[in-house]
Amino acid sequence: MNTHRYADRVRSVEMSGIRKLFDAGGPNAINLGIGQPDFDTPGHIKEAAIAAIRAGKTGYTPNAGIPELREAICGKFARENDLVYRPEQILVTAGGSEALHLVMQALVNPGDRVLFADPGFVSYAALATFAGGRPEGIGLDATLHIDVERAKEQMDGARLFVLNTPGNPTGAVESEESVRALVEYAGDRGVTVVSDEVYEHFIYEKKHVSAARFGEDVITINAASKTYAMTGWRVGFLAAPEDYIPECLKIHQYAQACATSIAQYAALAAYTGDQSAVARMREEYRARRDLLYAGLTGLGFDFPRPEGAFYMFVPMGQTLIQRAVEAGVIIVPGAAFGTRAPDHARFSYATAQENLSRAVGRIGTLME
Repeated sequence: MNTHRYADRVRSVEMSGIRKLFDAGGPNAINLGIGQPDFDTPGHIKEAAIAAIRAGKTGYTPNAGIPELREAICGKFARENDLVYRPEQILVTAGGSEALHLVMQALVNPGDRVLFADPGFVSYAALATFAGGRPEGIGLDATLHIDVERAKEQMDGARLFVLNTPGNPTGAVESEESVRALVEYAGDRGVTVVSDEVYEHFIYEKKHVSAARFGEDVITINAASKTYAMTGWRVGFLAAPEDYIPECLKIHQYAQACATSIAQYAALAAYTGDQSAVARMREEYRARRDLLYAGLTGLGFDFPRPEGAFYMFVPMGQTLIQRAVEAGVIIVPGAAFGTRAPDHARFSYATAQENLSRAVGRIGTLME
């Protein structure tokens, strides 16, 4: 009998429904459950890390990140997002996940309401709970986009609104009009917007619009992980009004001290070097999306074509989802992403086209 005692805030949170699938399936399984690029980190980024090791840059860095990287991130915002930041407004973190954690810990008081899309990324509710907040999902419309009017109705009295576009698990990209409306309304109601933009470079027909263009009380979360196929390097960042940085830095100092020095020098090369690999990955993801969408709709599934990221959110029914997993097609049940879409499953198409075709074939066999 286990007599150990645990904090209530930990016991009340389930393990991630995604991470449970990391090693799922046997040797013939097709794992479409993990949102991890199957591309290698570009060579010039790896070489920068090797050079940093050889140069002995293996000690602690400034808590907020090496100055060169913070400058480079400011340059990225100016070049790609039409946003002006100073290095003092940038905090380099151990991935986007830590950045989200820091924001929740620094800004959420016990009982504060934290809003996010439902279905939405699994971390938002868990991190809000760990911070003592009350997670609250906002329903999506029939196209899997945020229902702006419903979001406004829920926003009064909330502390944070997490906006994720392109969205995980849906692949939906919010329009400039929606982003502006949400941010401006949040600003009027004293709600801080946390804009999770880690998939910004994987958009296929639309354009990415950063939330911080439309309001001052916006914290932007991003990472090198998806953009440069650097998930294991664990380097991300948050950009925020300057007065937020010291409060987030307190949590970072005591929990992490600093992001890994070598990964920071690799990220510096990523943000300042050749960007052609990003475009190549985007075009391959587009081809994979089109292949998987054609295959699944050809089987009779009816759902919006994803506009970004590398996910499809497919209404299949819980029985077929379970049968697909048992048949070696590893997909994530919708229940992992909230309470509103238990009959859906998330497919990640961050894998080879051959695997996607095989997965469609197996599901088709189950439906015969």
